[in-house]
Amino acid sequence: MIELAGRFANFDADEFLREYWQQKPLLIRNPWPQWANPLDPDELAGLACEPHVESRLITQDIDAYELEHGPLPLDRFGNLGKAPWTLLVQAVDHHVPAVSDLLEPFRFIPNWRVDDVMVSYAVTGGGVGAHFDQYDVFLVQGQGKRRWQLGGMCDDKTELLDHDGLRLLADFQAIEDWALEPGDILYVPPRLAHKGVALTDDCMTYSIGFRAPSRSELIEGFTAQLLDEINDDDRYGDPGLSQQSNPGQITEASLSQLHAMATERLSDKDAFTKWFAEYATEPKNAEIDWRPEQLISAQEVAEALTGGCELIRNPASRFAFVHGKGGSLLLAVDGQAIECADEAKPFAEALCAQPRIKAGPDYADLPSVRTLIEHLHNHGSIAVSHAEYD
Repeated sequence: MIELAGRFANFDADEFLREYWQQKPLLIRNPWPQWANPLDPDELAGLACEPHVESRLITQDIDAYELEHGPLPLDRFGNLGKAPWTLLVQAVDHHVPAVSDLLEPFRFIPNWRVDDVMVSYAVTGGGVGAHFDQYDVFLVQGQGKRRWQLGGMCDDKTELLDHDGLRLLADFQAIEDWALEPGDILYVPPRLAHKGVALTDDCMTYSIGFRAPSRSELIEGFTAQLLDEINDDDRYGDPGLSQQSNPGQITEASLSQLHAMATERLSDKDAFTKWFAEYATEPKNAEIDWRPEQLISAQEVAEALTGGCELIRNPASRFAFVHGKGGSLLLAVDGQAIECADEAKPFAEALCAQPRIKAGPDYADLPSVRTLIEHLHNHGSIAVSHAEYD
């Protein structure tokens, strides 16, 4: 089990954000208080066989890479032969609490930016080829050794090889070359070319990736939300229309009115704030139903709080909050925005700050807090531990 002290040893987060974040790579030699690989390779292979888990198997033949999408059959790993191969499993932090714990020391990055923890297992020589990503990533070496080569910055004009499922670079020139051992971390900023190759047969790497919405995604998502809310009867009108000297002209007055109709809702900051809070917390795997089989009642919430309990966030849930006008607070959880009353605001902030919080009798006397706990539990976003705490 990993000891998590909330921050790394001999690591200055402010300096990192100032000097490296989204600018240049950084190799961090084992900063953990005590490192131990949090996941057994057999458990990772088992996840790759599950239908609700996104997984990929990459096999190599000389310089060719073959891609298979999961779920993988149970006997697939026994039939791989001697050629190098790599198994990639997405969002392992959603299914394995010990992997979710890896995220805690990285909380100097806002929660809404975190995407997931992808885990890879590779035999000697295994890798996914030279490529670049559009997001930041911390590559944590779990066990075994992996060689990482870093190249230059890429963009949409960078030439790629012809491959259906992998974005492989046609020309990769290594500038830096490092071998990572268990506990080591390599930070790679967006669009930096990199290539990893396993140096041992038991190579496991944890890739902590961060979300970076594109301009097109923001525009598409927000306008789609607005279109759902707009009445089709809200149309252009021009009472008092005067004759024009040339009927072929679109006048400045008409253009100004039309432009306002098309853009005034887009500039509504409050509407955008609510939409983005919901968008940023949408579940990564919306098809998975995390709701508990046994719902909790308002009375049971009150009893748990009176006795002292812990509230534990579902690792697959996304929590964020936004301060609004007049001291209001909007709590966004799994794509749903919830307005919080005065007494629930500090509680909502505490839920967003920590993966688990202690909740005692003081909360039992706050109806809005009890209601929020009941709602979040019955939607599968938190669990209520009934064991008393000291």
